[in-house]
Amino acid sequence: MNRIVVPLALVPLALLAGCGSVTQSATPSSATPGTAVTASAPISSPPVSSPSVSSKAGLKPPTSTKEVEVEHAVDEPPTVTGVRFAEHGGFDRVVIDLKGGLPGYSVRWVAELVQDGSGEPIDVQGGAYLQVSMHPAGAHTQSGSPTWTGGPIFQAALGNVRNVVKTGDFEAVVGVGIVLDHKAAFRVIEQKKPDRLVIDVAH
Repeated sequence: MNRIVVPLALVPLALLAGCGSVTQSATPSSATPGTAVTASAPISSPPVSSPSVSSKAGLKPPTSTKEVEVEHAVDEPPTVTGVRFAEHGGFDRVVIDLKGGLPGYSVRWVAELVQDGSGEPIDVQGGAYLQVSMHPAGAHTQSGSPTWTGGPIFQAALGNVRNVVKTGDFEAVVGVGIVLDHKAAFRVIEQKKPDRLVIDVAH
């Protein structure tokens, strides 16, 4: 009798990448799934989903200290409406709320935080400093009223993040400085509906 061999079908395995919840110091808010940008992402590279992000196991602390630079084409400069921060297991989260899309941005290590435009040093003390620069973007209305109020120095006192600083809103560039107790790994996550730029810093 002839034997019939049936080949096995290969079923692809889907990798589920989720995102932890984004909370703020005053009023919690739920987060929509985001896209993690690897810290080594070169300029003009599209965001890349991070395999270290798991919706079941929770978000793991970041592991890279490499700087990030990403470009986005936008019809009109998005508006920064506020910045929030909270402590999570093993890392701190800084959330930049935006309206009108996601601008291009860079996240770089700097020796100190300075005021955009004037270049004057900002009087904050820390063991390390991350400078977030968004372009094109604004933090004011057409009439000049600020859309991101308060500051320029916001006390955080989290596991590693000491302060969040408004470093400027000048010539279509909005600057956000993150004052750390010590240099540590970080990652950037893009989220939409609503638009947000998330920076996680390890403890």
